[in-house]
Amino acid sequence: MAATPIAGSYELGGLPPWARELAEKYYSRTVAVFVLHGNVHDLMPLARGGTTGFLPLNRFLKEGLFGRRDLVLTYDRGGGISFADPAMQADFQRALKGYDSFHGTRFSEGLPRNPDGVLNLLDNYLRLRILEGKKIAVVIDFAETIAPAGDVSSMGADDRNALVILKRWARNPAFTRADLTICLVSENAAELNQGIVQNPGVASIAIPLPDEAGRLEFIRAQLETQPLPPGSEFDAPLLAKLTAGLKRVHIQNLIGHAAENRQPLTQKVLRQRKKELIEAEAGGLLDFIESRFDLSMVAGNEAAKKKLRDAAAALRAGKTEVLPMGYVICGPVGTGKTFLTTCFAGEVGIPVVALKNFRSMWQGVTEANLERVLTLLRAMSPIAVMVDEADAQLGTRSASGDSGVSSRVFASIAAFMGDTQLRGKVIWFLLTCRPDLLPVDLKRQGRAEEHIALFYPDTGEERLALLHAMQKKSGVKFHSAEAETFFLERCAGLSGADIEAVLTRARMKSALEDEAEVDVEDLKAALMDFVPPSYPTEIELQNLAAVLECTSRALLPEKYRDADRAELVRRANELAWLVRKE
Repeated sequence: MAATPIAGSYELGGLPPWARELAEKYYSRTVAVFVLHGNVHDLMPLARGGTTGFLPLNRFLKEGLFGRRDLVLTYDRGGGISFADPAMQADFQRALKGYDSFHGTRFSEGLPRNPDGVLNLLDNYLRLRILEGKKIAVVIDFAETIAPAGDVSSMGADDRNALVILKRWARNPAFTRADLTICLVSENAAELNQGIVQNPGVASIAIPLPDEAGRLEFIRAQLETQPLPPGSEFDAPLLAKLTAGLKRVHIQNLIGHAAENRQPLTQKVLRQRKKELIEAEAGGLLDFIESRFDLSMVAGNEAAKKKLRDAAAALRAGKTEVLPMGYVICGPVGTGKTFLTTCFAGEVGIPVVALKNFRSMWQGVTEANLERVLTLLRAMSPIAVMVDEADAQLGTRSASGDSGVSSRVFASIAAFMGDTQLRGKVIWFLLTCRPDLLPVDLKRQGRAEEHIALFYPDTGEERLALLHAMQKKSGVKFHSAEAETFFLERCAGLSGADIEAVLTRARMKSALEDEAEVDVEDLKAALMDFVPPSYPTEIELQNLAAVLECTSRALLPEKYRDADRAELVRRANELAWLVRKE
């Protein structure tokens, strides 16, 4: 039997790439069941009659891909079965009456609500109609509620039965030979039972977020009917560039809100709305960091700043092929690893997001969270991703005790970080004070390639530069040069975080005394009261770990540049043993 053109009256060239992929697999006659996942709750472009319209996925499937089918059914657990037109519904009702007559049931008076009951009826109906040569499409929305991820032994009877039916459809040669397409729609493939997703009779197709060209096409169509109000700071190409990571429905809401309320769409408004939308889309797993600073705010660490400034210059020039895939930023606590990373983002003008804890105690949720985050990161490029305490957060390949979740998560992150197509587009910053605990798989060449080590200020010039930077950051002004000299003579051994803490205490004392500037007495009181946290073993270990991890001799303090590395390794191992023992 010849296959019905899957795109109805529309040419395949007018379909988005994911839909053409589905059509090609359908024409191969090797699969009848498809998993559609990713950006499934967005508007899809459909070219027809020389123009492009934008439809929700269900309408896109009914009117676009399956426009010439005899029967198009849609099912979800909450809404039940629906049909593309009344004639199709009438045909289904006739089949139900025949089923009732044969089996002694009364389903024609009311369909069952449980998925396995509905799927059993659909199974019977599909078998009858494909024998008649009918051309059929079935769309099962929110498929993760029908065949959820998890171990079969922990599922209820309904879920197990539904899973069996779906697997049976995937391996049924009669379904494959027939003019039948079954689409399981789920926003996140990790939330769908992996026995379905990984079944050889099932094709998994990702629907991506719109790229810049797709956003531009949609924005131009929107602006034809809803022009932005006067005072807006964007034309279509610039708005398309700056809305990376947003869905078409998000962009539609942005333009519609500005037009209906006659509020100009400005850089500030867009930045805030984009932050809110993406953080909501990420389910709270990404935190946008808006940097008010650039690398000029970083005190000392000149060699480290030069490396990052060179990377920023290459990124602005579009020479992404020379950029590292990522950085390991290491050093003892309080050396400004987080601040350096956010200042880099401010220097280059790209968004920076902090990856928050995406792990969950519930089965399948951790992998689903990670898939959502990685999809967003790919769509939002260019972007910098900051992972604080990376040695603890990213896990290892050999992790055990959690049914393999940690090892699967680690493998996904490692594969994403090593995708060379993302060089210069997604830049990773792995922050840690214990780089020796970071898996080699993540910090090798081809992933986090540059290892930048930061240290406490070692010379008078470095301490002075750090003091000025902390003053600028905290807004503390000294009453006289004497106050500065007094502080510099007594701040040896303090980290940047320690210096900021002392300045803040001194400023509080001066503020309580209604003084605008900090004087010697304020500093003396703050310094006498301040007791820096004391953990010398850990600090020495963190220093040596940073020295051994650093990939540039110019970043090392003078005393470490020509040190015996074998002796440093021996001492680091000794300290690591002491820390574990404690």
